[in-house]
Amino acid sequence: MDVLSDVVAAMRTGRPHSARRYQYAPWGQRWADSDEAGFHVVLRGSAWLIPRDGEPVALAPGDVVFLAHGQGHALVSGLDVAPREMRRLPDGTWSGPPGEPREGCPDTVTLCGTYRLDRDRAHRLLAELPEVVHLPARVGGHRSLRAAVELLGMELEEGRPGTDAIVTSLLDTLLLYILRAWWESERAAGRARGWSAALADPAVAAALRAIHGDPARPWTVAELGATGGLSRAAFARRFTGLVGEPPLTYLTWWRMTTAGRLLRHDDLSLREVAARTGYTSEFAFAKAFKREHGMSPGRYRGKGS
Repeated sequence: MDVLSDVVAAMRTGRPHSARRYQYAPWGQRWADSDEAGFHVVLRGSAWLIPRDGEPVALAPGDVVFLAHGQGHALVSGLDVAPREMRRLPDGTWSGPPGEPREGCPDTVTLCGTYRLDRDRAHRLLAELPEVVHLPARVGGHRSLRAAVELLGMELEEGRPGTDAIVTSLLDTLLLYILRAWWESERAAGRARGWSAALADPAVAAALRAIHGDPARPWTVAELGATGGLSRAAFARRFTGLVGEPPLTYLTWWRMTTAGRLLRHDDLSLREVAARTGYTSEFAFAKAFKREHGMSPGRYRGKGS
């Protein structure tokens, strides 16, 4: 089981959106706080990202920035430009200053996108990210990420048959490449901690794959430790230190996250959901679910319909 893919799939909700924007200086756009994660890529020209908190970030061609926590920010051609507010439309897209090509070559071309996330079940893996993840372009760096950006930009520009399905898949792929590139950069710089260190630790990563691969199994700490060749005590210390909580606490959290996804998106009976998440009775499952989510499984399912 690929833990990173599993986590992203559990948090993502609804369809992601993206747009290719053609900017003519001076230009500036501001996004308000939202429950979305978003990214910007500079395809041509340059820009400044102004986060809600922190210093402005200069962006050059090929640079990627990812904002995981939905905090308001601005993208401008210069620090002396007053940005115009972007407005979110009912379909989840954003509307703002004109971005269509006009006569003459645009000064800057950007690729922007958003992902809806279930903030009620925010995974620790994404919670550890800084407000702004900046991945500067560099020769030979993050080649898979660059390829995904190029493909996405081409699809949005050409609009050929099948573009809707392709763009949705490419956006999911791009999110995984962004996260992978960030954690690889952190490890290379010797700054790996928390989940970036956990995924790189053979014993902890093996246990996480086991939990995600079979959450219904009645795992013990000793069994999880054995997947990575560690004793019970040594594994428990390492897992808790890196992940931030004991192994069985994380197992329960992931079971309840999985149960919520099954209730919302699969036509399964309560008994089937309970069995798939490690509970032998509907009563025990319902009690654990209410303790974790604050409502019964039936109400939770109805809320998402």
